[in-house]
Amino acid sequence: MEKEKKRLSWFWKWFLNNQFVTALLIILLILLILNAFTKVSYLFEPVAQFVGVVGLPIVLAGVFYYLMNPAVDYLEKKGLKRIYSIILLFLLVIGLITWGVVVIVPKIREQTASFIDNFPNYLDVIDQKANEILNDPIFGTFKDQFDSYGDKITTWLTDFIRNISSSTISSIGKIVGAVASTLVAIFTMPFILFYLLKDGRNLAPYFVKFLPNKVRQPTLKVLREMNDQVSSYIRGQLTVAFAVAIMFIIGFSIIGLDYSVTLGVVAGFLNLIPYLGSFLAMVPAIFLAIVAGPIMLVKVLVVFVIEQTIEGRLISPLVLGNQLSVHPVTILLVLLTSGKLFGVVGVILGIPVYAAAKVLITHLFEWYKDVSQYYHDEDKEEV
Repeated sequence: MEKEKKRLSWFWKWFLNNQFVTALLIILLILLILNAFTKVSYLFEPVAQFVGVVGLPIVLAGVFYYLMNPAVDYLEKKGLKRIYSIILLFLLVIGLITWGVVVIVPKIREQTASFIDNFPNYLDVIDQKANEILNDPIFGTFKDQFDSYGDKITTWLTDFIRNISSSTISSIGKIVGAVASTLVAIFTMPFILFYLLKDGRNLAPYFVKFLPNKVRQPTLKVLREMNDQVSSYIRGQLTVAFAVAIMFIIGFSIIGLDYSVTLGVVAGFLNLIPYLGSFLAMVPAIFLAIVAGPIMLVKVLVVFVIEQTIEGRLISPLVLGNQLSVHPVTILLVLLTSGKLFGVVGVILGIPVYAAAKVLITHLFEWYKDVSQYYHDEDKEEV
C-alpha cells in the first residue's frame, strides 16, 4: 500500500501537479484542435469568403476612423453635437477628395502617360551612357561581366512580359472580381465609417459585457491599450507620409525634375512602409536624374538628403515619437515576414498588427507570472 502511495505521489508530483507538463498538455490539445480544424476546413470557406468581402471596407473605415475621430471628439467637446461634427467632417473630406480628383489626378495621369511614352527613349539614353562607361579603359576588364548580366536581365524581362501576355486572358476574371470588390468597398465604407464615428467608443464596453465579471476590466484595459497603439501608429504614419509627399513635390519642383508631382505622391504612398519606403521612392527619381545628367543626379541626391534629415530629425520624432517602443530590427523582420505571407497588404498592416499583438502577449505574460510560481522568487529579489 505504501509503495502504491509513493508511486502515486511521485506521479502526482512530476506529472499531474507539474505546471510545465500541464502547459505542454495544453499546447498539445491546441495543436490537436487546429489539426482537426484543418480536416474540416471546407466548413469555414463561407466565413473566409465573407471576411474577404467585408474585410477591405472595414479596414478602410478603420483607417479613416482613426484619422477623423480625434477631430470629432474635439468638436464635440466644443459643444457641437457629435452627429453634426461627423457630417461636417464628411463634407470636408468629400471636398478634399473632389479637389484631388479635379487638380491632382489629371496631373498625375498626364505625367504618367508622358513617362510611359518617353520610357523607350529613357532606356536608350541609359544604354548609351552605360556603353560610354564600359568603353572606358578603367571598366574595360569588367565589360564582359556587365554584358553577361545585361543579357540575363533582358532575357528575364522578355520571359516576364511573355508570361504576363499569355496569362492576361486567364486573369481577366480575377481583375474584374478585384475591381468589383474595390467598388463595393468604396461604396460601403462611408456607411461603416459613419457608424464607427457615431458609436465606435461604445463597441468595446458592449462586447466586454458578454465576458465574466472577473475578466471584464482587464479585457477592457487591454482593448484600450491596443486601440491606443494602433490609432497612434496609423495617424502618425499617414501624417508623416503626407509630409514626405509634400517635401518631395516641392524639392523636385525646385530642382526642375520631370514628373515631380507623381514622384512625390508615389513617395508618400511608399513611405507607409517604414524605413524602406523612402529609399524605394528614390529609385524612379534617380533613374530620371541619370537620364537628365550628372548635375541633376547631384540635385536629386541633395533633395533626398534634406528630406531624410527633416523627416528623421523633426517630423517623425514630433509626430510618431516612441509610442510603439519597437526595435528597428524587429520592424524589419516583421516587414519581411508579413510581406512574404500577405504581400503589400501585409507590409502596410504588419506593424500595427504586431503592436496590438505585443500588447496582448505582454498582458498574457503578466497574468501568467501572477498565477504561476516560477517568477515569485524573481519578484522578491527585485524588491
